Amino acid sequence: MTNYKEILSLHSMGINNTRIAESCSRARSTVISTIQKTVALGLQWSRIGTEALPGNSGHGYKIPDFEYIHREMQKSGVTLSLLWVEYCEQCRAAAEIPYQSTQFNKYYAEYFHNNSQINTSA
Repeated sequence: MTNYKEILSLHSMGINNTRIAESCSRARSTVISTIQKTVALGLQWSRIGTEALPGNSGHGYKIPDFEYIHREMQKSGVTLSLLWVEYCEQCRAAAEIPYQSTQFNKYYAEYFHNNSQINTSA
């Protein structure tokens, strides 16, 4: 089942369509059409509930709060592994599905890369 909100979330982080398709195990054309339909409707991923997207049962992975993770990484003694464990505990408490550590690390690295480019160009 296609997780439309995940597609839109990853797109909002600046991840390219091919990588989004790989991550969501969907065709690149599905990713492109999802983004195009969302843009045409003037929607933003952060304001869309999973129930509002057609075909999405809400059984996707919980998107980590990368802004929080980035702030925590600035603190002494905090590691990405510790933050992943905290993320998993939050997911379990809310009956949500967490990413495995490799995906979690990959998405954080992409978030960090995209935001460091923005900060250096400002």
